[in-house]
Amino acid sequence: MAFALTTTTPQTGVLAPAFSALKSAMRAVAIKRSYRATRRQLMALTEEGLADLGVSRGQIDRIALEAAIGSAHH
Repeated sequence: MAFALTTTTPQTGVLAPAFSALKSAMRAVAIKRSYRATRRQLMALTEEGLADLGVSRGQIDRIALEAAIGSAHH
């Protein structure tokens, strides 16, 4: 599920801090969802499937986090 992070927010004024906080919270939720989805998909693979990708079970958390953070920048 894609999650758009591009929004138009006021850059100045009394509501700017609230919009900034909301945007940060939305980004955090998007990162968490992406991390969980990637981790779930990798954990579902067999040892052979992981080996085909050159991944060990011990690397899954790191890979999922890197993928989630990278996807939030796009």
